[in-house]
Amino acid sequence: MIIAHILVTASRFVNRICLPRAAGTSTAVKKLMHYKQLGRTGLKVSALGLGCGNFGGIGSLPELFGKGENESDAFAIMDAAFELGINFFDTANSYGGGRSETYIGNWLRARGARVRDQVLLSSKVFNRVGDDVNDAGLSRRHIMQQIELSLQRLGCDHLDMYLMHEPDWTTPLDETLRAFDDLIAQGKLRATGASNVPAWYLAKALRISDVNSWNRIQWVQNAFSLLDRNDERAMLPLCADQQLGYTPFSPLAGGWLTGKYRARENFPGGSRMTLRPQPYESWLNAKTFDALERFRAYATGRGTDMATLALAWLLAHPQVTAPIVGPRNPAHLEPAKHALDMKLSESERNEIETLFDLSPMSYAARRSRAHTLTACGTG
Repeated sequence: MIIAHILVTASRFVNRICLPRAAGTSTAVKKLMHYKQLGRTGLKVSALGLGCGNFGGIGSLPELFGKGENESDAFAIMDAAFELGINFFDTANSYGGGRSETYIGNWLRARGARVRDQVLLSSKVFNRVGDDVNDAGLSRRHIMQQIELSLQRLGCDHLDMYLMHEPDWTTPLDETLRAFDDLIAQGKLRATGASNVPAWYLAKALRISDVNSWNRIQWVQNAFSLLDRNDERAMLPLCADQQLGYTPFSPLAGGWLTGKYRARENFPGGSRMTLRPQPYESWLNAKTFDALERFRAYATGRGTDMATLALAWLLAHPQVTAPIVGPRNPAHLEPAKHALDMKLSESERNEIETLFDLSPMSYAARRSRAHTLTACGTG
């Protein structure tokens, strides 16, 4: 008994002095962070997730591979995020052509087991990763192949969280859900989610899983921000009813809510509007720019910046579990840090929403409608 106590004490001492630390983790900084349960899972995720889609590329587009953060820059971002208390890292098998997962895996190995045990890893599958006809989608073959490759790159034997990156209209949904259920049974996944999905598709997935007694989709990861509130119509009510988590990406609307884009001014070099403008082109109108100027004035009046206020609005949303931020450098986490310390009341949230008198769901509604039409067209 005495010997066991000595060994445990010695082990803790060695861990304190020998294991690499993530950028001098500060207890005071971490106290800003709080943690929430992810849907009906037992996982506790930080109130902000780290989006790693710019590691080694800009998302999944092959023509942008190598234009994102290099490994050294990615390490600095992950160090800063971990210091802030972020324990939820979001990536995908296709980000940067696999570079994103590789960088995360290398960072975890460099930081040691103590850090790895605290980080929840989330990855995704769907996008094309090769030239073969079966190198994309949500078929059982592709999922089973890609989970093994993701685990290899990340250097781990399981993933805490795994999502379909978007619907696959050519593969039966029950085939996808059965593959996810089998991977959970094999111990390779802990929980599964869905990204870029409409509410009707999620409802169908939940029904299929319930009928077959398979593990259900446990959370949704769609775009959601002050400029894109499409999910308030159907998705968020469905998530509330089914007790699902909700981890929105693009909380700053691709940089539009940071103030970097202004009417009659050139877009900053290296911004999303110069690299991948297509998802945001419907906002190129006077109505959007006018709303952003109102938002800028409101933020200034509160003594803060637009990015901080936009994140604070999301953090105060009763149905949001954890927005996913995608900083390009450690300094970009400052608005997130300030937003954690800003507690907005319901009336303040409503006041901010009135600044955006856009049509109910600008480009997001058209995106959802396009998905629906595609689904109908393919049977």
